[in-house]
Amino acid sequence: MLNTTLAARGIAVAPHSLAAQSALAVLREGGNAIEAMVAAAATIAVVYPHMNSLGGDGFWLIVPAQDAPLAIDASGPAGSLATLSRYDGMSKIPTRGADAALTVAGTVGGWQEALAVATELGGKIPLPRLLEDAIHYASAGIPTTPSQHLATSSKQAELQGIPGFSETFLHNGAAPEAGSLFKQPRLAATLRTLAETGLDSFYRGALADSIAKDLGVLGAPVTREDLANYRAKRVLPLELAHSAGTVYNLAPPSQGLVSQLILGIADHAGLSNYSADGADHIHTLVEATKLAFAVRDAHITDPDHMTINPQSCLDPTYLEALAAKINPHKAAPWGEGKGPGDTIWMGVIDNDGLAVSFIQSIYHEFGSGVVLPESGLNWQNRGASFSLDPQHLLTLKPGKKPFHTLNPAAARLKDGRTMVYGTMGGDGQPQTQAAVFSRYAVFGQPLQQAVTAPRWLLGRTWGESSDTLKMESRFNDEVLNELKAREHEMEIASPFSETMGHAGAAVRLANGSFEGAFDPRGNGAAAGY
Repeated sequence: MLNTTLAARGIAVAPHSLAAQSALAVLREGGNAIEAMVAAAATIAVVYPHMNSLGGDGFWLIVPAQDAPLAIDASGPAGSLATLSRYDGMSKIPTRGADAALTVAGTVGGWQEALAVATELGGKIPLPRLLEDAIHYASAGIPTTPSQHLATSSKQAELQGIPGFSETFLHNGAAPEAGSLFKQPRLAATLRTLAETGLDSFYRGALADSIAKDLGVLGAPVTREDLANYRAKRVLPLELAHSAGTVYNLAPPSQGLVSQLILGIADHAGLSNYSADGADHIHTLVEATKLAFAVRDAHITDPDHMTINPQSCLDPTYLEALAAKINPHKAAPWGEGKGPGDTIWMGVIDNDGLAVSFIQSIYHEFGSGVVLPESGLNWQNRGASFSLDPQHLLTLKPGKKPFHTLNPAAARLKDGRTMVYGTMGGDGQPQTQAAVFSRYAVFGQPLQQAVTAPRWLLGRTWGESSDTLKMESRFNDEVLNELKAREHEMEIASPFSETMGHAGAAVRLANGSFEGAFDPRGNGAAAGY
């Protein structure tokens, strides 16, 4: 674990060490943080295929050393054939199969827009170099991670009948063993095509023709025209004025507002008066989470369909009113969460202070399970978060963006530090962000300790089906008993439960040195140069 301050030229954090190394190699060659992140994003799509794919979505938060931060929404809308009538007779959208593969994949469009920003900032690394590592790992193969083995084993019965899944992700009809060589030759060819013809080919070139043809044959409601019409968008991030500094996150359809609300409510509830990882710390953040989830469920959807300005929810008066609802001695009742989600978060900061917080996902493990025959692309199932109720906030509509749990975070702290941080894990994302940020920025814990320390989760995320408050068993009995006394319905999880997500963080100190931390619950690394 990297737990020291480095006098380095840059730092990269990823949930797989090869992705961190891909980013670091680009930084060594003079690339900026955005270019390094594209290299890492391509590599992680190959080496962590159960969590993300070129057939998924992404969000970027870019924080220059001096200028205003900007964000990129690389999420895709529902296809033009994804109408309510298409799903007549169903109570909800399936989570697997062609009916679940109903949104455009925005990830590659996000890379394209990010590289446009990189060029504006002086970037010069050619695309073929940025995709080089990913092509090699897809072609030559990589050792299967324990995380991939476990995900494949647990989902095999559910997914083995989905078109393309078994041929792509199973070895001789079984989940590949951890450490066994895992190759993806069709994906390697797709990445070579992108390197040679440009990222635009995914949406408006020969690759788009192949993708649309395969989606059509499989019966997915995304067309060639839907691909051609897609472009990732630069958007303004949300800003939270926090006692520790200014915190940034993504606006809807991301649930970045939830992460901001938790921190803002807890700040106004006097979180800094407590001690790190005590019952008061955890109780305050859990109760703030319930309040933030209520705002989410009432309002967050495609921004074109929202009735409130999400930034207004971060007004101090609004936050103060929510904070006043927290009973410091008793847990409030609540309903249920949005459920699981599989994602990767990565962070890169370069020598010039340009920082990137990035997230890329296919929603559930292996997304829809559908793998396109020609391109080898595993298509996401993010559209399963739509509702088939025509009166629902999240009702399905062609061209509408689904609700996203994805939200990469960043902060400019008052002492001059720049921090990027995030995690995977559906409902767990904003909660883990709150744990890491509060431990580091509010209570002054070392960065690696803030990530490694025992975590909690209210609701459901990766591999879970209950909506209780889950606590890793490393919490001491005094804390657990105090939370129980406040009427939290709890379950005890394993000491380092993957349910809690794969978190990470990177920090550039005011003197230009770096700190990095990765999650021992995953297969990641923090690498500095």
